[in-house]
Amino acid sequence: MNNRWAFIGELPTKVKGLIADNGRNAVRGVIDAIYPAQLLDRDPHDPVNYAAPNEAMMLGGLSADTWGQIRFLSDEGCDMCARPLAGGIYLGAGGRCEGCTLKPFPFTRTRAACLYGEASKSLILPFKHADRTDIGPMFTQWIGRAAAELIKDCDVVVPVPLHWSRLWTRRYNQAAEIARPLARQYDKDYLADGLCRIKATMRQSSRTERAKNVKGAFMVTPAGMRRLRGRHVVLVDDVFTTGATVRGCAEALMTAGVRQVDVAVIARAAPDLDAAL
Repeated sequence: MNNRWAFIGELPTKVKGLIADNGRNAVRGVIDAIYPAQLLDRDPHDPVNYAAPNEAMMLGGLSADTWGQIRFLSDEGCDMCARPLAGGIYLGAGGRCEGCTLKPFPFTRTRAACLYGEASKSLILPFKHADRTDIGPMFTQWIGRAAAELIKDCDVVVPVPLHWSRLWTRRYNQAAEIARPLARQYDKDYLADGLCRIKATMRQSSRTERAKNVKGAFMVTPAGMRRLRGRHVVLVDDVFTTGATVRGCAEALMTAGVRQVDVAVIARAAPDLDAAL
């Protein structure tokens, strides 16, 4: 072979791997120099604070202050709605809060990665409304930790859908941005079009308004009818507030013959408990 670089093909595998690794590291160094890693919880229009200090990059891309202010949850709260209890009371496996005991949801279990407070809200709202899909992988990791048991048990992962008009303006479904990689991570089926929102809903201020707004808002699609009947579904959303949205989704799924529905969310809203926890 006359090619002057033919000898590379004769190099031992380990040597060729070292050359490849060094090449990738060199390219990565150039990219980092031009586009330095950025903190996920900093305003890109703030020239002072936007560049990411080394102190925070091991905290999931968050500054130490933000990380310390987020109240992460485990399974010590209500098994059905993930509501944490004042004083950190542990109800035990399958334990339910008073609300879920008196009026159960049509789903079985819920897991939330964190409490919906000022720190988590400052990340969730940009992810939801401001094209900050770069935050999605971090949320996927959080939910993957908090809801690992649910996802391992399920057959298929389904995101809470947006109405077509909202999807048109927002251009992406934030729940799908989490659900898709979550299903891939756990090697589960992912069905983006299993549910559809047939009724556009407005922002609601009370529990009664939320329940009224989402009544009849969701429908299982023909694809969902074929692929979801008899299966165990994990429904993924961003925030569990009153539970009206996931209730509406779960009712539609159970009516279509789904065997069981569980819920996994980034955050659980419990403003009356925020200061006490």
